[in-house]
Amino acid sequence: MHVVAPFMAGVFLLAPIVAGTVSAQATPVAETAPESCLTVETFPVLPGEHPHDVAPAADGQGVWYTAQHAGALGLLDPATGEIETIPLGEGSSPHGVVVGPDGAAWVTDTGLNAMVRVDAGTHELAVWPLAGENANLNTATLDPAGVVWFTGQNGIVGRLDPAVTPPGTTLEPLAAPRGQGPYGIDVTPEGEVYYASLAGSYLGRIVPGAGESFSLEEIEPPTAGQGTRRVWSDSHGVLWTSQWTAGQVGRYDPATGAWTEWRLPGDAPQAYAVYVDERDDVWLSDFGANALVRFDPDTETFAIVSLLDPGAAVRQILGRPGEVWGAESGADALVVVRTDCA
Repeated sequence: MHVVAPFMAGVFLLAPIVAGTVSAQATPVAETAPESCLTVETFPVLPGEHPHDVAPAADGQGVWYTAQHAGALGLLDPATGEIETIPLGEGSSPHGVVVGPDGAAWVTDTGLNAMVRVDAGTHELAVWPLAGENANLNTATLDPAGVVWFTGQNGIVGRLDPAVTPPGTTLEPLAAPRGQGPYGIDVTPEGEVYYASLAGSYLGRIVPGAGESFSLEEIEPPTAGQGTRRVWSDSHGVLWTSQWTAGQVGRYDPATGAWTEWRLPGDAPQAYAVYVDERDDVWLSDFGANALVRFDPDTETFAIVSLLDPGAAVRQILGRPGEVWGAESGADALVVVRTDCA
């Protein structure tokens, strides 16, 4: 069925597919008790959308996702399977999506070479173009002051303060060390911003300067050429990274400068996305195993949640209490693991 509204192409009803109960599996190096209460559910999106990133909405129910091949932002209602589709403009190819404190969705749009804000209520669009050549925009995060920080794989890190920078203003991002590579980005509870450089194989920190100025600091992981792809902070400000090339999860403690790395289970793990849930458990997507993998830092053990869609290719993970969401770009679906075992 269709709904006429500004910036909304339609609403589509698609039935959710329940995949069933998943048992956690231990790695050979440590034992993890099975948790049969972990369940996984998938929701199909429109064919050919290629959902890239996902972000639970502020209302506690809906889930935003970037429909990369459709040039749109989708909003799924998991209770009904209903999807609202919001076109982002001619030439759009959205990559990342995060949610601001006011509930608005912030999109890094590679095709438009712009940051796009989508109002949660009206779906009205606000656009900030980038100066220069296409930055291959990737991921964004918001600090406690409401400033939006973003990365571009063609070698930039940028800053946008929507409180003082009107829509339409051309943004001037900063060139990153080692050129191409900036990918994932996240903010700690203390407000420090870190990013990951895939091609550069390092963890980066944003160093605030005077006014709106800032610089970038490189932090070297122990494994050379590890391909640090995404980064996420836990509740203590410790950084967790997904190392794509090395197939590892990394832990960096800014307070001590100490690194620890663990290889994911399996013969050929590929750690793509990383997310830390409300329990400070670490979740990763493993392309090699076609699975979501949970790492328990207290016991240093992994639990594997196999994905039933072949070649699911979950490229981003985000969540809210009791739910871990991923976008299955290879299967045109969203997936949720429900973790509330109470």
